[in-house]
Amino acid sequence: MQRLLHIADRHRSASTTRWLGVVLAFNAGAVNAGGILVVGMYTSHMTGFASQVADSLVLGHGTLLLSALGALLSFLCGAAATAMLVGWARQHRLRSAYALPLLLEAALLLPFGLMGAITLNWHTPFAVPPTVLLLAFIMGLQNALGTLASGGRVRSTHMTGNVTDLGIEFGKLLYRNRQSLPTTSRVLADRGRIRLTGGLLAAFVGGGLFGAAGFNYVGFLWIVPLAALLLALALPPVLRDLRQQTHLHTVLHSVVNAVLRRHNRQP
Repeated sequence: MQRLLHIADRHRSASTTRWLGVVLAFNAGAVNAGGILVVGMYTSHMTGFASQVADSLVLGHGTLLLSALGALLSFLCGAAATAMLVGWARQHRLRSAYALPLLLEAALLLPFGLMGAITLNWHTPFAVPPTVLLLAFIMGLQNALGTLASGGRVRSTHMTGNVTDLGIEFGKLLYRNRQSLPTTSRVLADRGRIRLTGGLLAAFVGGGLFGAAGFNYVGFLWIVPLAALLLALALPPVLRDLRQQTHLHTVLHSVVNAVLRRHNRQP
């Protein structure tokens, strides 16, 4: 339980990074499954949207082109928002550098869960409802968070890279080295990488089952527990920074008052 309180903390360890990746992958799987059930699109798959841009240009499908561009731009803006939040927090030496994007994601998921059905009929310049744009923004936000927090090791919103890495390590694991080879020349699997990528893949599939079942039987409100989970992970470092800032403000206020009193006593 103590480890869960430090998942979104700026000070990282291998275990907290792995657990953050698992939580993000579970959330992405749930949101992705919900997206296909509700709006008929996998809102985290930017490869498909990029291909859709090319196909639409060739075939002259303006509506499909606009929808793909909207999803791509929303995902891009989400990733940029995370980079800005993390960069600002790092410059101010805040421990909540990775918690702030989580907090924003939770804040965006809540209105999606409460108002998603209403916004499905709203029009946007990109020929898709704001629900799609919001989900793509959230996935960009989250994928950038996993990337920055792990130094590029964790991709939580799409599994192509994880499945590729898992296959590479399985190939190394099954490879039979000659006994005469020195240790430095042997093909050896990275078991830690297997656990990480396998855990992310399992979490994504588990989140997909959770999201598909929930959206199918409950609807948009099923996203609220996911938002609550992200909020619970983000709050500890954010509250710690707020307490620290309050403490610093109190100390500075006391120092300023002491200086002023001393100055006033001087003849």
